[in-house]
This record gives sequence, structure tokens and C-alpha cells, in this order.
Amino acid sequence: MGVRGLQGFVGSTCPHVCTVVNFKDLVVQHRSQFPGCVPTVVVDAMCCLRYWYTPESWICGGQWREYFSALRDFIKAFTAVGIKLVFFFDGMVEQGKRDEWVRRRLKNSKEIGRIFHYIKSHRQQPGRNMFFIPSGLALFTRFALKTLGQETFCSLREADYEVASYGLQHNCLGILGEDTDYLIYDTCPYFSISELCLESLDTVMLCREKLCEHLGLHLMDLPLLACLLGNDVIPEGMFESFRYKCLSSYTSVKENFDKKGNVILAVSDHISKVLRLYQGEKKLEDILPLGANKALFYKGVASYLLPGQKSPWFFQKPKDVITLDKQVITMSSDSESKQDISKCTDLESRQEVPVCTDLESRQEVSMCADPESRQEVPVCIDPESRQEVLMFTDPESRQEVLMCTGPESRQEVPMCMDPESRQEVPMCTEPESRQEISTYIDSECKQEVLTYTLPEFKQKVPICADSIPKQVYMCAHPEITQKLHVATDSEFKLDTSMCTQPEIKPEDPVNMGPEMKQQVTMVLDTEILKVARTRHVQAESYLVYSIMSSGEIECSNTLEDELDQALPSQAFIYRPVRQRVYSLLLGDCKGGTPSLKILWLNQEPEVQARRLDTLLACFNLSSCREELQAVESPLAALCCLLIYLFVQVDTLCLEDLHAFIAQALCLQGKSTAQLINLQPDYINPRAVQLGSLLVRGLTTLVLVNSACGCPWKTSDFMPWNVFDGKLFHQKYLQSEKGYSVEALLEQNRSRLTKFHTLKAVVSKACMKEGRRIVGRAHWGTHHTGRWGRQGSSSHPPGSGYGHSGQGQPWRDQGPGNRQYEHDPWRRY
Repeated sequence: MGVRGLQGFVGSTCPHVCTVVNFKDLVVQHRSQFPGCVPTVVVDAMCCLRYWYTPESWICGGQWREYFSALRDFIKAFTAVGIKLVFFFDGMVEQGKRDEWVRRRLKNSKEIGRIFHYIKSHRQQPGRNMFFIPSGLALFTRFALKTLGQETFCSLREADYEVASYGLQHNCLGILGEDTDYLIYDTCPYFSISELCLESLDTVMLCREKLCEHLGLHLMDLPLLACLLGNDVIPEGMFESFRYKCLSSYTSVKENFDKKGNVILAVSDHISKVLRLYQGEKKLEDILPLGANKALFYKGVASYLLPGQKSPWFFQKPKDVITLDKQVITMSSDSESKQDISKCTDLESRQEVPVCTDLESRQEVSMCADPESRQEVPVCIDPESRQEVLMFTDPESRQEVLMCTGPESRQEVPMCMDPESRQEVPMCTEPESRQEISTYIDSECKQEVLTYTLPEFKQKVPICADSIPKQVYMCAHPEITQKLHVATDSEFKLDTSMCTQPEIKPEDPVNMGPEMKQQVTMVLDTEILKVARTRHVQAESYLVYSIMSSGEIECSNTLEDELDQALPSQAFIYRPVRQRVYSLLLGDCKGGTPSLKILWLNQEPEVQARRLDTLLACFNLSSCREELQAVESPLAALCCLLIYLFVQVDTLCLEDLHAFIAQALCLQGKSTAQLINLQPDYINPRAVQLGSLLVRGLTTLVLVNSACGCPWKTSDFMPWNVFDGKLFHQKYLQSEKGYSVEALLEQNRSRLTKFHTLKAVVSKACMKEGRRIVGRAHWGTHHTGRWGRQGSSSHPPGSGYGHSGQGQPWRDQGPGNRQYEHDPWRRY
């Protein structure tokens, strides 16, 4: 995260950049500098999750009551001294940072493997050095902060840009986070969350002015330095040879500094003594070895420019035109509409594509990249073939990758450009390491097709369902059977027309935005899209806007054991639910899918019942409506989730059901202090997986509830109300040992009636689907321990699907599946 090597350099080479400060003193200074302005700290929440998660136990699924209490204490410490907190969460993964996102997920997968190896060897939780944040922590933190009355936002790009922009525009006291990118942005002061002492409110301020003084640079030189060193946009290896040359010619190499420290000093010296001589006179590509990476480098530098800021390193020709080979980029700012407009013109075809960034609506549109450089190019539409093409270049393999969507195939197909033959060939190799990074939808069978990437070859291959991995890192392109729609709603202030201009008028360059991409949406109704966007920004929904705007979602890592074949991948257990949500959000009322305008905007009392019907249909539990309505809040949502899990996964047994229900009932009567003191006898790897499985199900409930117009209160499936990791682990171990129901419920008779009611609801619903829940003693030797019951003709063993109930809404039955007469919401 951030600039490569900069954090270590600041700590070891120039510690004077770091100054101990106290927020109480800063409040006094801020009030004198900005009278009448409330001292505000803008918080990069994703950087703070590890700091906030103070509970000792993290392996069992999360200590959510304890975590909620820690968040409340954190807020109180700042509000007590008059500081307002504003929180930002990552809402989107920018395509330019997707490779980095994938690398981190693969790294996390290896860490999870080591965690389970430790558990099996020691039967206890590993030390904090192997800490892995519980599943759903970022999502539920958003809702926790909103519950605590905090102003919380979800970004439309990587959060660091919006954090820096907010801090600058609102004269904030500072930024609280842990990302060296905040040393690069020219914004308000940057404070370290890792150095924060909550009791005294002391922390460390990292001063970018002192860093510049030490390096001999100006503030606007820092974006150039960051890109030459490598960051989340520019791969570290891209300018390795350039950095080596700077180091070789640097006369002040100090032996006591580490290599990275000397490299930073050498590159800074080259910028100040060599490159600055040509600043404003020559283009960057004339003074740096950009080569084919020119467009990406410009994009990287521009990603640090906040609204209204300019870079002196952007060569202006004749005054404010940037030329990239045969393309001309001009930038202008409309002060009234607050809209940044960029125009990209091919000098051969004289075709100009206006694009823009609306600072109020936060809509972003990408500038065109150089087609000769084969760098990342936004989606372009061929007016004749109507084929949409996304291109990007892998910096290591130097291969051009195309993602094409045609009107006939209506699917997105990854293609690889052979550098020798110059022909496009489908990406293919055999899957390895069980690590998925993306999926696409096959237009024939309307099912998600998985693609894997080999780290060695950077190539993908579609795989069949019987080699499903445990760790799933998805960039899911849902079942799109309509042409991608480019939003043109005037409220978004997006100009997407293509035209030819005889000349380009020079104008002042302004911020091009960190990740400017053409606004391609999956829905035609701009009113609904605007509602989805607003709820996304206000952190009131989950994944809905991502699906509707870009057709992408991410399923990140969770604690599950790749070597345990008895439990399927958690992401694939919930995939049927996600597929129905795709059809609901993208179906445009076709195939019987309900209208989003009715579900989201209609306030008539009878619509609430329809919202609930839609939610249950997403879980394929329409037949259980009456039983679930009889269950009191907040247990109805949990009961719905348990029914779905036990229908889908045949290796869940009666003992598991007892543990799930018992922990939910006992949780209601326990204080936070009691939960903190709870200690399971030992750690069981299967119980660890089941805890994560349930929490991941709660995140799925948030998605479905958001998509259906919120028929259930969000608080009903917040984990601090229905789940505690250590308590579940204790009940699991007790149930496995054969404890009676009375013992599981801690001899509390009032809980006994509720227990049998919930058990009866789950068991009856499962029986309707032909699923009989039995104890392990009744499994017998014929039980394979794999996903899918023996003797069922619905799915072949290891097919990747669980039980298929009657009338799977919004899903076509693929080969080998039973066909049912009644399928009211068959996919359009």
C-alpha cells in the first residue's frame, strides 16, 4: 500500500519528518486558524481496521460485541475534546489497481494456509503476528459507525483520493490513516493511526514539507517521485533499471543506509538536479525512459492531483495540451458546473472523445490512453460492430489483454495478444494453486465461468466446477444479456458522445483524476442508478451499486481451509444467491423479476410484503415465508440463513445446527464483559470455518436486503446482535461432545422453548427441499463428506452446486440439473 519503501525510509533515514503531536493541542491551533470551523479529522477507515480490532480472539469468527464497544470508545475519545470524525471506506477497486488487489489476495491465501496449519498442530489461536481480520469486518464497521451516529462515506474509487480531497476542501484538522500516499498528496496534515495512543490522544504527524526539505524537492515533485519508486498504479519493477542508473550516478551514497533508502535519495537527487532543468520545456517521455508505459505513467502522476491542482511536470503544448504520441489530451475546468473535462483526439483520425469528471457527483470518465503503448484503455465502442473492448498491458509479460463484449455473444471474453504472431488467442492453461481471480458469464448456459491465473505465466483458464477452490478472489462479471449502457443522464453531467473536431483549443490543465474510466453501466434506468449510487456513497447498501454500475463485485479472503474437502468454498455456497441478485438488479423487470422502482421507492404498506417475498426468493425460500414470519426479530434473519446453509451444504449435521442456535440464544443474555472472559477449551479448525461461513452469510444478507429495498431491519443481521465467535466455538465443542440441549442452553428454561421452535422451523424447511438433518452418528460409512448428497440426481458429485430446490428463481437449469415445471422467475 502506498509508495514502495517510503515508510521504512522515513522511519530510518529521516525520522525528523515524524513529529509527536497531541490532538488536544491541535484543536486549539485549528480553532485559532479557522474560527467557527469544527475541528474535523477525516479517517481512512480501511487503514484503521487492525487498530480498532482490539479483541484478543480473532480466529473464531469475530468478537463483535467487544469490537462494537471498542469503536464506541474510540469515538468518545475524540468527541470529548471537540473533534468531529468523518470516515471513508473503499467502495471500488480501480481497474488500474486490480493486479495489486489480486496479489494481496494471493498473499492472504498463503497466510491463511499457515494459520490452519498452526491450528491443526497446536489446537490454539496463533499469535498476533499471524493476525487475520475476521470476515466482513470492513462492511460491519461501516454499519457500526453509522449506528454510533458517525458521518460515514463509501468511496466511488480508492478511498485515499477521496480522503485527501475531503481533507483539503473542508480545511480539516488532518487525516488519520496508515498509507504513505498521504505523504504525496498536497492536502491537510497526515497522522499515523498505528502510533495513536487513545488515552492521551498523542500520535505522530508525518510532515510532507520536512520530507521535501530532506530530499531537496518541491511538494509537486512528490507525485513524480512516487511513480518512479512504484506505487499501487505503477508496478515497482517498471523503472527498476532507471533507479539503478540513478543510484550508480549518485555521489552521496551512504553506506549506513539501506539500499531502498539510497535509491529514494538517488531518484530525488536526479529529479532536483537533472529533470528540473527541463521542467516545462520538455515532455516527461523526453527526459524519462517511459517507453510503452507513457500513458500509465501520466495517469499515475495525475492520480495524486486533487481538484484544482496542477502538475508542473505536465508539458504544455502550446500552452496546456499534453501530447501522447498520436493523441492530444486537453484539460479544462468549468468553475460553475465544477466539471473537469478532458478531450482525447487521435491525430490521424481526428476523432475526439470528450470525457469528464464531475466533482460533485464524483462520476469519473477516463482519458484515452495511447493505443501504441498498449496501456490500459477505457471501454471503447466500435460504431460499426458495437463491440466494447477493454485493453490493458501486463507490465511483466508485456502482453496485451483484451476483454471483448459483443452483441451476439453477450459475454466478456479474456483474450491474449501473442507478441510474435500479433494474433489474439484465448487465454488458457491449467489451473494451479486453487486460486481464482475472476469469473465471467457464459452466454449459452448463463452460468458463471471461473478463470484462474498462474503467477508464473499470467494466463487464465476456464475451469469446471469440480475443481472449485476454497479461496475465491472474484471480479465477477454477472450474467449480462444486454448491451452495456453508457450513462448519459444530465444529472451525472457525463458527456459520452463521440465527435470530430477540426481543432483543439488550448485550455488550462486541471486534475485528470486518479482512476478515470468511462461510465459504463449495466442498467438503463438512470433514476434507479442514481438512487443506488446515493445509497452507496452514504454507506447504506453493499455491492448493489458496484453490480449495477460496472458489473463487478469482489469476494475477498476469509478463514477457510483449502485442504478440507468436507466443506465447499464459502463464496460458492452463496453464489446462487448472488446470481439471483444479479438478475434482480439487471433484469429490468424481464423474466418476472420485480421492479426496482417499486421495491426501492414505493412507500405503500403492501410493498413491504413484496420486498420480503423477493428477499426469500433470492435465497430460494419462498415456501418458508409463514414459518419465518412467526420467528421473532432478530432471529428470523438468522433462521433464514441457517435454512439456506443446511439445504446447500450436506456436510452440515444436527450438532452444527444445535451449536448455531444455542449460541444465538445465549448471546442475548450475555454482557460484553462475560464474552471477553469466555475461553473455549481448544480451537477446532472446522468450527473456525463454520464461524466464518456464518459471518460471510450475514454479509450476503446485507447484499440481498439492500437489493430488495430493505424488508428487514439492518440491525437484525448485524453480528453483534446474533453472533459471537468464542461463544459459538464453545457451543460447537460442547455439541460435538454430546452435551444435552439443556446444557448447551446453560440450564435456562426460557431459552428451551425458543430453541425447539427455531430447530423445528429449520428442520421443516429443509425437509421440504428433501434435506433431512441428522447427527454424525447417522452418517455412516457411505457419507462422502463432499458437497452434494449421495443419491441426488440434481448435481453430480463435486459439481460445485449444493441442493437445487424446486423453482430456482431467476436461474436456468444447466446440463445435468433437474427441470421443474414451475420456475416463475426464470432468467430472461
